[in-house]
Amino acid sequence: MKAMILAAGFGTRLKPYSLLRPKPIFPVLDEPLIRRTIRQLRRHGFNKIIINAHYLREQFVGLLRREKNIHLQLEDKILGTGGGLRQASVKLGKEPVLVINGDICHDINLAAVYAEHLQSGADATLILHDYPRFNNVSVKGDRICSFAEKGGRQLAFTGIHILAPALLTIIPPDTFYNIIDCYRYWIARGAFIRFQQITDWWTDMGSPADYLALHETLLKREKTSFFLGSEVELGREVKFVDWVCIGSGARIGRGARLSGVVVWDGAEVAAEADLQHAIVT
Repeated sequence: MKAMILAAGFGTRLKPYSLLRPKPIFPVLDEPLIRRTIRQLRRHGFNKIIINAHYLREQFVGLLRREKNIHLQLEDKILGTGGGLRQASVKLGKEPVLVINGDICHDINLAAVYAEHLQSGADATLILHDYPRFNNVSVKGDRICSFAEKGGRQLAFTGIHILAPALLTIIPPDTFYNIIDCYRYWIARGAFIRFQQITDWWTDMGSPADYLALHETLLKREKTSFFLGSEVELGREVKFVDWVCIGSGARIGRGARLSGVVVWDGAEVAAEADLQHAIVT
């Protein structure tokens, strides 16, 4: 089975941190998010993975050069969620491909949603959930009716979908294009664009607050409050409060107090610092 991770965006809402690393490479419990996504895809049977990259793309090259069965699609300009897929279409083949945004964390059974899509006979399946903050996809029965239009039952798009690569033929090559516009095109022409609603845990990493909340959630799910990577240097009388995640090779100065803080690998916290709900790079 094939999958594609969309990882080319600028991560604008995560500035200034995204000036240092592209969003899919942000560390999550001291591991680049995209590595977690790759591992999850492989665990569910997706053994060929395409990843598109544009912003700070050299970081993807360095990180993924030793990964097997990964094709890194380096884009000279931003092509959008549809344009990136269109450029990859030569490598996608004819079988349905699973597409996933590079900035989400979840425990959705990807193999199961893929199998259900195959059984449905649909042209595409979008994985939706009830998430009031983002609910803007109108549905009826098992079909998607419209996007960003009020009326009827509405759910939120998780950023996970399965589609027949043939749908991408309407997208002009080498052009910025939103995949949602592609789906609008096919819905208007009677294509079977369905949805599957899930209730599994899901979160995106769209803002600094979301990024911190993700760590708090993951630590609680692992029934711990603190995470320390390898070779962390802790000064005397350092105090951790609530929850804290410290990346590998980080240095925490004497007497520092941290509460709800993520410290990136190799970063340094000054002595006597008092940090709350912060990201240290």
